[in-house]
Amino acid sequence: MFLIVGLGNPGKEYEDTRHNIGFKVVDNIAKEYNIEINRQKFKGTYGEGFIDGEKVMLLKPTTYMNLSGESVREVVDFYNLDNDDILVIYDDISLEVGTLRIREKGSAGGHNGIKSIIAHLNTDVFSRIKVGVGQPAENLVKYVLGKFSKEEMVVLSDVIGAVTKATREVIKSDVKTAMNQFNGFKVNKKN
Repeated sequence: MFLIVGLGNPGKEYEDTRHNIGFKVVDNIAKEYNIEINRQKFKGTYGEGFIDGEKVMLLKPTTYMNLSGESVREVVDFYNLDNDDILVIYDDISLEVGTLRIREKGSAGGHNGIKSIIAHLNTDVFSRIKVGVGQPAENLVKYVLGKFSKEEMVVLSDVIGAVTKATREVIKSDVKTAMNQFNGFKVNKKN
C-alpha cells in the first residue's frame, strides 16, 4: 500500500489557505480516482482506493500542522509501511505559485509539518512534493494562514492538476521518473 499524505490544518477557518494546499491536492487526487475521504482514524481523515492498480491511502492529518507526524506514524505502524511507501504533499514558501518540486528526501526547510514527520519517522528519507505558495512580504504565519488571491487560484488549479499527475507517476514508476518529468514545472500565467 502507498500512503499519500496531504498536509494542512483542519477546520473551516483554514480552508483555501496557503498552508492547506496539501489538503487541496489530496482532495483533487480523491476526485480524480474516485476515492472517498470520509473515514476517521490515525488522527486523521482518510480514504482508500487504487491508482494504476496500486492500493493507496489518502490521508489528511487532523492534528494541526505542527503534529502531522503523529498521524503519519500511526498509519506507518498500523500497516507496517516502509518509507518508500510514503509521499507527502505540502506548501513551500521558497517556490513561487504555479511551481512544484519533487524530492526523495531532505530537511524540513523550516516547515513544521515536515519537521514533525521527520521527528516521528526518525528519518528525512521519504518522498515529497512541494507546492509553491510564494514568498511572504510580511509576517510568515499570517502569510501561510492567508488565502490565495483570485489570480493565484487560477494558476493553482493547473499546478494541482500537475501534482496529481506527478503523484500517479511516483506510484506507477518511481520518484526519480516523476522528478525527471515534473521538476521544473511552471504554470504559464496568462495575462
